[in-house]
Amino acid sequence: MHKHISSLQNKFIKELIQLKEKSKLRKKTNRFLIEGLREISLAIKGNYSIEKLIIDTSVISMSKIEELQKTINYSIEIIEISNEVYKKLALRDSTEGILALTEGKNHTINNIKFKHENPLILVAEAPEKPGNIGALLRTADAAGIDAVFIANPKTDMYNPNIIRSSIGCVFTTQIATGTTQEIIQYLTANNIEMYGAALTASVEYQTINYTKPCAIIVGTEATGLTNEWLQKTTKNIIIPMKGVIDSMNVSVSAAIIIFEAIRQRNLK
Repeated sequence: MHKHISSLQNKFIKELIQLKEKSKLRKKTNRFLIEGLREISLAIKGNYSIEKLIIDTSVISMSKIEELQKTINYSIEIIEISNEVYKKLALRDSTEGILALTEGKNHTINNIKFKHENPLILVAEAPEKPGNIGALLRTADAAGIDAVFIANPKTDMYNPNIIRSSIGCVFTTQIATGTTQEIIQYLTANNIEMYGAALTASVEYQTINYTKPCAIIVGTEATGLTNEWLQKTTKNIIIPMKGVIDSMNVSVSAAIIIFEAIRQRNLK
């Protein structure tokens, strides 16, 4: 089914603009926008429910839309919009001409299903920058870890900048959000060791045995992990620094530790 919308004053378009800009509305309606063919394809692969495709045919060809439709096994409404409307809805300058109105998933911790009996989890406490969250999700995807837990999230997982910076990995990675307390309780109940990246009372990260079920916990670059975590970790770990500064970007730190864990597990 095809509709054509060319006015920015259209009620539906105004709602989409609000969805793009307002986290509260995304949470309330459990709807969000995905921009770009690759990201939409990854959402389909991640079993997200696409409700509408919104396209600008001056940018994207109908043949590409038809190819995408073949990967969706249910009927979907297609709404054609003018280039002016598309530019208002799109986040990127390099336009792709396609957006998808999509239903969100439930990210409570109890929905997590581990791929392995010996899970490896990344926990990020209160990450603020969408770019850092996106980079952490890309690291998680690259390493093939079981899940990413976001403790005390400062933004919703469908923030357009998280989708963009994760290049769609937000859809293919198992994500759970919860309070620090909920996540600590979950990890403890499931006998998952907790290794916190911290400067205090820590050992060098490569001295740890990561071959058992474990979680690697990272805090913000500004303040690090809160005491709530530091008091509950199995061990605190540190990456030795050779330079003048004592911290790295959180996604870089996480990647170094995670890939050491993967290296050890591959030797088993």
